[in-house]
Amino acid sequence: AKIQPSIRFSIRISRSELDLSDSYQFGDEENGLGGNIDDKINGNWISAPAGTVHEARLKAKAKRRLRKNSSRDSGRGDSLSDNGDAVRSAAPPTSPKGRVLDRRSRLGKGRGLPKKGGAGGKGVWGTPGEVYDEEEVDVRDPNYDEDQESCVYETVVLPLDEEAFTKTVTPIVQEYFEHGDANEVAELLGELNLSSMRSDVPLLAVSLALESKASHRELTSRLLSWLCGRVLTRSDIENAFHKLLRELPDLVLDTPTAPQLVGQFIARAVTDQILTKNYIEGYKGRVDCEHARAALDRAAVLLKMSREAGLRIDNLWGSGGGQRPVNQLIKEVNLLLQEYVLSGDTVEAERCLRELEVPHFHHEFVYEAIVMVLESKGDKTLQMILKLLKSLFDSSVITVDQMRRGYERVYMDIVDINIDVPCAYSILEHFVDKSFSTGVIDAKLRDLCPCRWAFGRKRLRPQL
Repeated sequence: AKIQPSIRFSIRISRSELDLSDSYQFGDEENGLGGNIDDKINGNWISAPAGTVHEARLKAKAKRRLRKNSSRDSGRGDSLSDNGDAVRSAAPPTSPKGRVLDRRSRLGKGRGLPKKGGAGGKGVWGTPGEVYDEEEVDVRDPNYDEDQESCVYETVVLPLDEEAFTKTVTPIVQEYFEHGDANEVAELLGELNLSSMRSDVPLLAVSLALESKASHRELTSRLLSWLCGRVLTRSDIENAFHKLLRELPDLVLDTPTAPQLVGQFIARAVTDQILTKNYIEGYKGRVDCEHARAALDRAAVLLKMSREAGLRIDNLWGSGGGQRPVNQLIKEVNLLLQEYVLSGDTVEAERCLRELEVPHFHHEFVYEAIVMVLESKGDKTLQMILKLLKSLFDSSVITVDQMRRGYERVYMDIVDINIDVPCAYSILEHFVDKSFSTGVIDAKLRDLCPCRWAFGRKRLRPQL
């Protein structure tokens, strides 16, 4: 008789042993070896026949394969069939790279919500809409310091040294010359820690104005008056002019007229009441520098003329070209032309025209000059005006556009001018021909000149 012993043994299957090939079997089934086998499947000890163990191994292997590919094929719909085979759904991937971009757990646990309620991850400081309150101090904290409760924190601005002061304040004053807003300068200076360098602000402003034009000097006088009482004190202004008088020998090297200009600044400051009336008297007999003495004498003369002759020192520098009324500009242009006709100094006339600072109004100068030629008698005025226009045109003081606009204005008003000057047409035609021959105007502008022909009829010259 064939003896078939009943063999019962217990085997502990590790993870590496479960990865064996599917053809691996325990026992000799062909020889009739079989029976109950104690095994551990997925961490549970079981006692089952050999066939049941083999099926459990296949299912466990399929689950491991599915779990291993879950990170790469997450969301593709992998599942297990009834026989343990992995079945992949035909759902297309939602990501261009073939993976789902979600924050759900890949272990199949949880409710599918983001980690930490959406408050986790790189660059995340909390859940949306969360407002952080001030952290209360814990008195039981080992690092708690009672003195911190009464501590007050303030922004400290370091005082400026001489180099930093020059680099910081100089652009502020130069920008003020462009926009003319003294309140903005006061706000910018208020943000600086000037400390002992407050008196250097007027000194720097006046030094820059000495090298600039008259309108900038007027703005500087207004700035000093505005800053006094807001950013600067009267003693700061006095100390600034003390330093200015001491530095006059150096300022004269760059600006020869510095003593006269500083004297005018002092007189204007006394008029604006930012300097005391006895400021000049305090220097009597105590000044050794000739430049400082000249400045103080200039200021004393201006103040005396203001008291006795009614000189308006508040308009000492004049106002900027664009800030003056048109009627005042026309009067100054006429005075300039009359002085030129009397003196014949072309250089002085050019300097006075530049000081008006109205390059956009030079067409009025050309218009008034031509009208003066039409109203004059003799050929002397014509030659002088022609020489002046030629000089101003060659030096580019009067541009081509301004020169053209001046001539065209005369062309349009020649009818009214002819009422007061009967021979205005012939004089204008002669002056235009001379202007073209000297190169002041071009042929196109010359051909636009109106002329009067026979029978007293006025019509335009035909185009050549």
